[in-house]
Amino acid sequence: MKRSVWLLLILALVVAYPLLFATPFLQRLGALVLLYAIAASAWNIVGGYAGQVSVGHVVFFGCGAYASMAFYTHFGWPPIAAVPVGMMASIGIAALIGVPTLRLSGHYFSMATIAVAELARLIVTNIEALGAAVGLSGPVMPRTVFDLSFTSALPYYYLFLAVLLVVLGLTYWMENSRIGFYLRAIKDNERAARSLGVQAGRYKLYAYMISAGLTSVAGALYATMYGFIDPDSGLGILTSVKILIMAALGGAGLLFGPLVGAAILVPLEEISNNVLGGKGAGLTFVVYGAIIMIIARFYPSGLLRLVLDRLAAANSASSDKKVRDAA
Repeated sequence: MKRSVWLLLILALVVAYPLLFATPFLQRLGALVLLYAIAASAWNIVGGYAGQVSVGHVVFFGCGAYASMAFYTHFGWPPIAAVPVGMMASIGIAALIGVPTLRLSGHYFSMATIAVAELARLIVTNIEALGAAVGLSGPVMPRTVFDLSFTSALPYYYLFLAVLLVVLGLTYWMENSRIGFYLRAIKDNERAARSLGVQAGRYKLYAYMISAGLTSVAGALYATMYGFIDPDSGLGILTSVKILIMAALGGAGLLFGPLVGAAILVPLEEISNNVLGGKGAGLTFVVYGAIIMIIARFYPSGLLRLVLDRLAAANSASSDKKVRDAA
């Protein structure tokens, strides 16, 4: 009961956030937190639950972003109309590269995904239909509401919140279904899982494809909000690193872990960029490196797991004290 009350209270605060903090900067900051929480939650399916640390998820992020801008540029469609196309393209690419790369394990798989992401960036940079190195732009002025071109961040906030709730709902369903149990077994000990009859390769590929499709949605929303995409913003490796760190910082393999990581990392990056101006971009790399070292050294399970463990220990100590007092 207490858990349900706390969840409802947190949800109410999230819904009311842009109304409580009505400044444009804070509304935009909230929208960005939700946007990156979508991407990190999508990564969490394959990286957190299945234990396959992909550093090349920006490929799928870029698929969604480029599909949205390309459909507007070449066909005049609202950018958001290309979301299904971006998802199908991402799922197809995930199936194509997942079959060989998911046979690798540990850092070998991570290195393979980095190579795929960099190859995709180089290919797109040389395709004129995708804007080459210049990139693609969306509608300059909104033609209809379906262009999702708003001057305020408030509509984006609630749109991203709705999408995030869908992604979290799907993740929760997977977490408590057969595929979720299989993925956790594969993460803990793939060899033992195979010995018990789990088709590890198939379920890792399923997780990779689902994660890819959801990540492309985040990319499409990013392109719609910013109205522009180029190889650096849509396919830069830093985006993959950012998504990975958010999930790991909050707690990979936990439902709300990526949201916690995004709520910490996005404001940190935005505030540093605003305070330091152009110098903030360089500081971002330093901060990311420091966070990676701190997570790996002190608490690999993430901050949310740390908080949950502390609360569980406190509850256990309280229960023991009540038993002693009763005796």
